[in-house]
Amino acid sequence: MLKSKTFVKKTRSGGVMKIVREHYLRDDIWCGSEVCTGCKQESTVLQKDACIESNLCSYPHYLIPDTNVVLHQIDVLEDPVIRNVIILQTVLQEVRHRSAPIYKRVKDMIHEKEKHFYTFTNEHHRETFIEREPGETANDRNDRAIRVSAKWYSQHLKPFEADTEGLKVVLLTNDLRNKQTAEESGLLVYKCEEYIKSLIANPELVDRLALSNDEKNEITSSKLLYPEHLPLSRIQAGIKSGSFLQGTFRASRDNYLEATVFVQGEGEDGTEVLLQGLQNLNRAVHQDVVAVQLLPRNQWVAPSSVVLQDEGAAKDDNVDEEEEENTLKESATESVRKPTGKVVGIIKRNWRPFCGMLNVSQIKESTRHLFTPADRRIPRIRIETRQAATLAGQRIMVAIDGWPKDSRYPNGHFVRSLGSAGEKETEEEVLLLEHDVPHQAFSQAVLSFLPKMPWAITPEEMAKRMDLRHLTVCSVDPPGCTDIDDALHCRELENGNLEVGVHIADVSHFIRPGNALDKEAANRGTTVYLCGKRIDMVPELLSSNLCSLRSNVERLAFSCIWEMNHKAEILSTKFTKSIINSKASLTYAEAQMRIDDTSMNDEITTSLRGLNKLAKILKRQRIEKGALTLSSLEVRFHMDSETHDPIELQTKELMETNSMVEEFMLLANISVAQKIYDEFSECALLRKHPAPPPSNYDILLKAAKSKNVEIHTDSAKALADSLDGARVKDFPYFNTLLRILATRCMMQAVYFCSGMDSDFHHYGLASPIYTHFTSPIRRYADIIVHRLLAVAIGADSTYADLMDKHKQSALCNNLNYRHKMAQYAQRSSVAFHTQLFFKSRGILNEEGFVLFVRKNAIIVLIPKFGLEGTVFFDSKDKTAPNIVFDEEGPTLTVEQHTFHIFDKVKVTISLDASNIQHQKIRMALTEPVIPGVSVPVPDVEPQAKKPKLDR
Repeated sequence: MLKSKTFVKKTRSGGVMKIVREHYLRDDIWCGSEVCTGCKQESTVLQKDACIESNLCSYPHYLIPDTNVVLHQIDVLEDPVIRNVIILQTVLQEVRHRSAPIYKRVKDMIHEKEKHFYTFTNEHHRETFIEREPGETANDRNDRAIRVSAKWYSQHLKPFEADTEGLKVVLLTNDLRNKQTAEESGLLVYKCEEYIKSLIANPELVDRLALSNDEKNEITSSKLLYPEHLPLSRIQAGIKSGSFLQGTFRASRDNYLEATVFVQGEGEDGTEVLLQGLQNLNRAVHQDVVAVQLLPRNQWVAPSSVVLQDEGAAKDDNVDEEEEENTLKESATESVRKPTGKVVGIIKRNWRPFCGMLNVSQIKESTRHLFTPADRRIPRIRIETRQAATLAGQRIMVAIDGWPKDSRYPNGHFVRSLGSAGEKETEEEVLLLEHDVPHQAFSQAVLSFLPKMPWAITPEEMAKRMDLRHLTVCSVDPPGCTDIDDALHCRELENGNLEVGVHIADVSHFIRPGNALDKEAANRGTTVYLCGKRIDMVPELLSSNLCSLRSNVERLAFSCIWEMNHKAEILSTKFTKSIINSKASLTYAEAQMRIDDTSMNDEITTSLRGLNKLAKILKRQRIEKGALTLSSLEVRFHMDSETHDPIELQTKELMETNSMVEEFMLLANISVAQKIYDEFSECALLRKHPAPPPSNYDILLKAAKSKNVEIHTDSAKALADSLDGARVKDFPYFNTLLRILATRCMMQAVYFCSGMDSDFHHYGLASPIYTHFTSPIRRYADIIVHRLLAVAIGADSTYADLMDKHKQSALCNNLNYRHKMAQYAQRSSVAFHTQLFFKSRGILNEEGFVLFVRKNAIIVLIPKFGLEGTVFFDSKDKTAPNIVFDEEGPTLTVEQHTFHIFDKVKVTISLDASNIQHQKIRMALTEPVIPGVSVPVPDVEPQAKKPKLDR
């Protein structure tokens, strides 16, 4: 049966186009129930015995939720208890249109066999399709379509009631009008809350209910704490007229009363609007898209230097916070004031389930409690739960339902428990969830595209590739590395020149465009390295076996081979798909020992020496062009072999071999970037590093000036030369500190599509063009670059998405996001393991340097551990020291002592576990000695636990 719909559409040029849409209806669409004998179905999803213990429905039943129930109660629907659910096509289409994340979660439930969720295509069934009536809204039409489908199911399954102990269909809706109309037409219908509260065997499900609008109003106070949000129509008109600005709300990690809104401007950088005080933040949550109104220029303020965190006792809604807000008000010169504004409305909420802990209410038998998120940028959330005693001390997930204007905090609901706080597995799960790192096991759909084992290179594949198995190729990596992406070789040619090869794992041979494995890798974007754990981008069969360039096995590679003279000048470059057989998998230390040991002269060692000699020349050439040599302290943990707890913490030492590998990886990346751009100028995936805006260098310039050192920042070359010459007598660590600070001034390097941008320059490497080619096992960007290069040399065929610059650009956005979150997750993992390390160390006394000066604190770097911590000088109690902060210096004077950036100090380091969720390293000043501030040096430093002997 065919229905057609005709309508006219206005074209861009102003003309009118007639469009005819054909809609096919069928009568052979299955109901999906195993009780039904009428539908000629090959397989069934809905069970015959669809029982769930309920004091409302004592009979077997199927559930049909409407769109709003699916959108708002997804946490309840995901619970294993809820089974045998019919998801109508009408509902699925509406959910897809309104929320992509929830749509994905619904699709996952449909694919989960144990859930017995069935999609019924009611829009194409002859008996359930309905047309929209004149004057009927799209929403009302969809509600009617849901009722019609529920009615059809009830009648369709009625003949089988006797065989199934009275199987019925229950419609779930929170829309009172829809419920009333459904009841009038004889349907069995309940409100979602009503039904969930009836599940007597599963009372904990009630906690997972999102609050309805009626309930949201019940638990708020009468006092209006925030201004009303403007309606979307007013906001859109204001943005169009220029009276409002649209941007992304970014809450401060250090000060809960301050935030910025990033407004995308004409230029690349955009502008930032500063917000201060609860009224001006006006219920926006980190990452929301908001509308802001700029305040008059005479009300503009400077960013606060105060570190202020909302971690007191659970506050009542009516608590007056003026005292805290007054601490933000600082007199500031015109030059440091920023454009300041207030949030007038929310354009898009970017809420997600948040990890954190419950602050159990002190009121006896109260069901209302405050939840404190792990992320300090997220406000506390008020939830209702009857499981408070069980959840105390656990990490839990909570979702926000809404934030009324008369409530100090947003309202939300419990989602699930993650485990006991402080346990390694729980904390690891928290940091992966908080940084949005996809870490679920690879699905069967993904694993089905892996090669079948045992795997071997076929003769056909051999014939297509250059055979390089005879070359003395070796890999050099950190200890314990199993995902070996790259290998190198260097040999002398008959003409006296050198041949140097970089051989990269040919991952794109195994991951073909568009399949489930490719989509999963594209979504993950990168492998995430935590302390003692790796979250792979691709399944282990590829990452640690078939793609890993291990020694003494034949592997497929993509090779970049140069002919060079002894001055490291490139005479020719060749790219080829190849087969290699690595002769050795070395660590950096092992490779360094071979180079240094004059008695070793085998082929591998000779190759390494040749590579090392050329690498030194290449590095010198790069630095001469203006490449920056920056510094950041990376730490390495030595783990206990049984408990996997850190027993030793030290900063990583870099060797010549680290630099040797890095130089050739950089050279390969630059050579490949030029090649793919020459071939595909519109769709090459490249990487750039923007030059920092001059204001970023303010803190670096001030720090250098405090030691009478001048730094020039007009170009990367000027900065590099200044840093090289920055020396202070009797202060050897000064240059390293300056480079650490310079690193903080840098912008983030990003992936981009060449057809969407004109600035390709990589500031840090002083290279006009750059990409990532050398790590396809752990970075998806490299896989795309491999595909582009393969097409460029005729080794593989192209496909539509590869040549689509808009799709390439969208992919780059995801990759940039995933790389940023992976970095943050890695830092959080280091921070957690650092806390574990100090947990059993008691109080240590260490030397450090002041890295930053704040209004009420100094931030101290401990080089020995690569650790940063804050020493607070609290000015709230009456016995507090006299503190003067000078922003120009910046300096902080406490009593008679003035702190400058890079001052040497001594501090005690200990773990502060008073707040189990936000455990932190506490530092207290021992030197310089300031009466009333410094603490005495501990008499005896506790001995670190000795590592267990290998057994």
